[in-house]
Amino acid sequence: MFEFKFTEEQNMLREMVKDFTNNEIKPVAAKIDTDGKIPDDLIKKMAELGLMGVSFPEEYGGGGFGEVGYCLMQEEIGRGCMSTATFMGAHQSIGANTIYLGGSEEQKKKFLTPLAQGEKIAAFGLTEAQAGSDSFHLKTKADIEGEEWVINGEKLWITNGGIADIISLFARTEKGISAFIVETDTTGFKAGPPEKKMGIRGSVTNALSFENVRIPKENLLGTDGRGFLLAMKTLDAGRLGLGAACLGVSKEMLELSTKYAKERVQFDHPIAQFQAIQFMLADMAVMIYNMESIVYRTATDYDLRKDISRQSAMVKLYCSEALDRVVDFAVQIHGGMGYSQELSIERFYRDSRINRIFEGTNEIQKGIIAREIIKKSGKF
Repeated sequence: MFEFKFTEEQNMLREMVKDFTNNEIKPVAAKIDTDGKIPDDLIKKMAELGLMGVSFPEEYGGGGFGEVGYCLMQEEIGRGCMSTATFMGAHQSIGANTIYLGGSEEQKKKFLTPLAQGEKIAAFGLTEAQAGSDSFHLKTKADIEGEEWVINGEKLWITNGGIADIISLFARTEKGISAFIVETDTTGFKAGPPEKKMGIRGSVTNALSFENVRIPKENLLGTDGRGFLLAMKTLDAGRLGLGAACLGVSKEMLELSTKYAKERVQFDHPIAQFQAIQFMLADMAVMIYNMESIVYRTATDYDLRKDISRQSAMVKLYCSEALDRVVDFAVQIHGGMGYSQELSIERFYRDSRINRIFEGTNEIQKGIIAREIIKKSGKF
């Protein structure tokens, strides 16, 4: 039987991030959305608190809290601003984590440590125009020339792409897909203008181009030709952070909706007394309970080094779809005010939709789950 409870240190981490979100993130969340950018001073403050590498071991400049701690952080940041949670996920859970999972000791010391300490920002370079869900057929090439790799190609929809110092890049070599560490101050690298998006507007998203970008031979991550497996392993962890952020938003929506329902009077009664509203709140609470259970159960298994490919796909699939329902209920309960930019409900409604697309579309997640079920003959 599965049981878990948070340690005293994990609870202290949650309270610290909750206070930071309430005092530093929520007051500027609307401005982040309007400006299309997370303030540099906010990133600096997160770095000073040790949040930029909270999951990584202390020996690499991290907080040593593992995946459970990372999910706690993402849950609390998600309550304040999905753009900030997305920035953090791209930096830590997939950008830097690729180096942690696939890098040598020397690479971790050189590249992961400044990322974990927040001195540099990371991005994850996998998606291309013709290789989104079908990422195995990416076209970016890396050719070996003497003691250097020469990279040519383009990437699309890269979160943090325009602000990253280091990119965990996936390119095709003679042996297959491989992973590389690319520093963005390298000649031949260029980031396009930020994409204009419906939601998570403060999370910078860019197209990237690589024209004869030369990097040292030792910047190959792991084994040549084994990069695709590293990308998939990295995304397993990324999907947990996404689920945790969805959980945080959902909790925020339930809290705000309950408060509003108790204050808003119609037909001489608070609308919280009407069964239609009560049923919406009940449905929200049930989904939050389920989200919390699968996020932290799977994060615990991840920290125990168990294979969580199927479970992380379930987390991503369920939490992203549950969040869409939760925020829709929140808009409905708030009525016209839920549709107004005066409240945060409208922003969270826009922000939620992307979760069913990035980190692997939900259709891809169903495929992963189904393959695992068939492989194991339906055994759970």
